[in-house]
Amino acid sequence: MLTLPITPQHYRAIFISDVHLGTRRAQTAALLDFLRATESDQLYVVGDFIDNWSLRKEWHWDQLHNDVIQKLLRKARKGTKLVYIPGNHDENFRHFLNLRFGRVAVLEEAVHISANGKRYLVLHGDKFDGVVRFAPWLAKLGDSAYEFSMELNTIVNGVRRHLRLPYWSLSAYLKNRVKKAVEFISHFEDAVVREARARNCEGVICGHIHTPDDRYIDGIHYLNDGDWVESCTALVEHVDGRFEIINWNMAKTADITEALHAHSDRDGCLVATG
Repeated sequence: MLTLPITPQHYRAIFISDVHLGTRRAQTAALLDFLRATESDQLYVVGDFIDNWSLRKEWHWDQLHNDVIQKLLRKARKGTKLVYIPGNHDENFRHFLNLRFGRVAVLEEAVHISANGKRYLVLHGDKFDGVVRFAPWLAKLGDSAYEFSMELNTIVNGVRRHLRLPYWSLSAYLKNRVKKAVEFISHFEDAVVREARARNCEGVICGHIHTPDDRYIDGIHYLNDGDWVESCTALVEHVDGRFEIINWNMAKTADITEALHAHSDRDGCLVATG
C-alpha cells in the first residue's frame, strides 16, 4: 500500500476566506487536509468563515466543522499569529472587533507587510459590494440562488464522475458567462484597488467574490484568495515575499501522481514507450 509522506510546507503567511462553515457546501475535508499539510508564521482568515445567514435557515454542523476550528486554534496555540477578519456572512463577530483572544486577533481589516517590505491592505471586501450595503434583502436572495446553483452543481458533477469527467463548476461558469456578474466583479476589483491606493498600500488581499486572482490593476497588486466552497484555494506568501495562489484540489492530484510515479520507479514497474 502506498503511503504519502506528510511534511508540512512552511510559509511566511497564509490567507483563506469564504469557508462558509455551517453549510453543506463547505469543503471542510479539503480545508483540513490543507491545514494539516501547511504551517505559517501568520494566518489570516479573511471573512465568511462561519455562515450565520445559512445557520439561521438550517442548522448544519458536523464533526469536520469542529475539527477546522480546533485545528486553527491549535495552530495559534503553537505560535502562529492568527488574524480573523469577519465578513458579511459572519458579521455577528464584528461585535468583537479589536479584541484579542490569546494569539487570535479579531480585526475589521489589517495591513500586512510582506517580506520585501510592501504594504498589503487585507479586508473581506463586502463593504465595496453595493448590493450587500444598500440592498441586504437582495444579497440574501442572491445567496439563496447561489445555494440552489451549488445543489444543481452537485447533481451535474455526480453525472460527470460517472462519466469519468473532471470536476466542473456551474456557478463559476455562470459568473463568467453572465455580463452583469462580470461587470460586478470588475467594479468590485476597481473599488478595493482604489481603497488600497488611498491607504498608501502597494497591494490588496481580499475574498468575498469567490474568484481567486493574482494580477496588477493600475499598478496595485490585486490578490483574491478565492474560497473553500468551489475552488478550494488559498493565498500564500513565501519567505522571499513571493505570493502564490494554491488550488488545493489540483495540488493534491499532482502530489499523488508524483508519488505514484516515484513508487513505480522504485518497484521497477514503469514501462517505457515510444
